[in-house]
Amino acid sequence: MKRIPLLVRIVLAIALGIIIGQFAPEILIEIAATFTGLFGNFLSFVIPLIILGFIAPGIASMGKGAGKMLGLTTGLAYASTVLAGTAAFLFAKNLYPSFLQGQRGGSFANPEESLVEAPFSVEMTPIMGVMAALILSFLLGVGMTAVQGDSLLHVMNEFRSIIQKVIENIIIPLLPFHIFGIFANMTYAGQVGTILSVFAKVFLMIIALHLLYLVVIYGIAGSMHGRNPFSLLKKMTPAYFTALGTQSSAATIPVTLKQVKKMGVRERVADFAVPLLANVHLAGSTITITSCAMAVMYMLGQATTFADVFPFILMVGITMIAAPGVPGGAVMAAIGLLESMLGFDSTMVSLIIALYLAQDSFGTATNVTGDGAITAIADKLMRKRKQEDIPVSGQNVG
Repeated sequence: MKRIPLLVRIVLAIALGIIIGQFAPEILIEIAATFTGLFGNFLSFVIPLIILGFIAPGIASMGKGAGKMLGLTTGLAYASTVLAGTAAFLFAKNLYPSFLQGQRGGSFANPEESLVEAPFSVEMTPIMGVMAALILSFLLGVGMTAVQGDSLLHVMNEFRSIIQKVIENIIIPLLPFHIFGIFANMTYAGQVGTILSVFAKVFLMIIALHLLYLVVIYGIAGSMHGRNPFSLLKKMTPAYFTALGTQSSAATIPVTLKQVKKMGVRERVADFAVPLLANVHLAGSTITITSCAMAVMYMLGQATTFADVFPFILMVGITMIAAPGVPGGAVMAAIGLLESMLGFDSTMVSLIIALYLAQDSFGTATNVTGDGAITAIADKLMRKRKQEDIPVSGQNVG
């Protein structure tokens, strides 16, 4: 199994999930749902440990540059998210009048309600939340830098080695089975085909915007490093397809980290930036939510202006930070903003939930793949005139 490339295993898992989900008996789907539920709970438990294990020693090992790296990476992520949402608004504003001509809204149920539930589950409560893990990582990392001691750093480095073993020997080998279960359940429930048949045009436009965004962001990264952007983008395809199945940026951290290092990003920068970006960089989700919100408002005859939507884009980029670990969590986190800033009522909320969840995995995949470009850009900006003696995995990007 290890000899088969991860990308091939993921594609096979998706294809088999769709095929088997069409004729499998409910008992088989329940078994698949049980596994995905257990594995999902395990991922939720491990994710804060991954963040703590990578970010804290990453900050400490970067020394005085940690604060600058944190500010730079976060700033790049937020700018990317806001610009992506703005582009989505402009495209939707100009294309929907022709794309959605004659379309009218209706009542749609939450598609998650049609999924087969696991007959049992085992609660695996994380020892801390994602935000708590981020804050603790920053405190420990900056603290280790300030006291300039090696004892705690040695412990954190050993802890990171343990987490790496968990990733390599448990998470990555089981990911394809997790993805198979998710797609088999979605296919058995019939939610994918039904929702896509209603929102096909909007769906295709969103996917096109995702791809356009990735081409632009990797074009920037490639030009900064003097590399072919499509070559860099190709290295991130395993992370893209993993996120496509897991629907979680945080759950895809192990694969993202592996592929970013293959791009040649310095190991210290990758270990610090990738877990951070999985929680703060949501360009794909912002494209999706903005496009979905515009579609719902257009179908219900509600006029929109840039002045109405731009403050929403600014806020949604911050609000969704708590959502990457939960499939579909971004739209749930944004519901309060949709109601308070865009005036969505219960009918409009149900519409956007249905439209968003139909392609949630593609938005997440765009977030994850974009993380690679943001990390490469940050790596280039952080390089000093004199190169540091830092070991990297693979060929240097720059």
